[in-house]
Amino acid sequence: MAKQRILVIGASGQIGVELTLALRKIYGNNNVIASDLREQSPLLEGTGPYVSLDVMNKEMLHVQVIRQNVTQIYLLAAILSATGEKNPNLAWSLNMQSLLNVLDIAREEKLTKVYWPSSIAVFGPTSPRQNCPQQTIIEPTTVYGISKYAGEFWCNYYFNRYGLDVRSLRYPGLISYKSEPGGGTTDYAVEIFHAAKAEKKYTSFLQEDTYLPMMYMSDAIRATIELMEAPLEKINIRTSYNLSGMSFSPKEISEEIKKHIPEFEMSYKPDYRQQIANSWPQSIDDTVARKDWGWKEEYNLEAMVKDMLLNV
Repeated sequence: MAKQRILVIGASGQIGVELTLALRKIYGNNNVIASDLREQSPLLEGTGPYVSLDVMNKEMLHVQVIRQNVTQIYLLAAILSATGEKNPNLAWSLNMQSLLNVLDIAREEKLTKVYWPSSIAVFGPTSPRQNCPQQTIIEPTTVYGISKYAGEFWCNYYFNRYGLDVRSLRYPGLISYKSEPGGGTTDYAVEIFHAAKAEKKYTSFLQEDTYLPMMYMSDAIRATIELMEAPLEKINIRTSYNLSGMSFSPKEISEEIKKHIPEFEMSYKPDYRQQIANSWPQSIDDTVARKDWGWKEEYNLEAMVKDMLLNV
């Protein structure tokens, strides 16, 4: 197998930091180039090469791909659901143009693979609420969801038309202790741990019975790498794979935290993010990912809460 040179765009973000570190373990520190518009995350410092990069500047991106002999790109730069609603035009243009820039350069330079994450935000109020299947009614109501759904079809198009090996996962809400959440509707599930340890209380911006699909970050990173390393013939979905870890509500996670911190208090003050959460499924059916490339989660709510409280 030819040596892989991987460019991670958005490497200082919530997923980017941990994915970059995981890829460096596999491919070697110098073969994974981290890039972001922001400062390099302190967690990445000294672990491998870093370039400051604006994915919206196509020429600059193209130069880096050639200069660094890049063979694969992981595009993680995006404006998430809650932030996107504050500036819909910016969210649409960043989320779409960044993908088109990457797909175009990947096709031109004959890159071996591209990874681009989608999200459960593609689903809308008309999608099934329980065990939402891979193929179903998809009518997103947020600009983030709209951009992700459109992006899925661009990925599919570049695969079918140009043979570009683009792979994608529809991430649920992601929970991690290493890097800050990025302005999503599921961010409460990260904030709650910091609040529980620091102040022993937390006010949730979602109602107590709001169930949403979630995943512990280490599972999400492993799923991403397993998908990317699966043989070509095992990948049957070229839009984006449903991916599931667990589903819980703010009330359930607070009760789990109380087992470790008995004095923890939870209150509720739903805001504009409640409406976004209400439009998404409560659980996801990821049978296709399990069947195609053997996906299986490791963390349930109990194990995740224990590990988070240990590390936050």
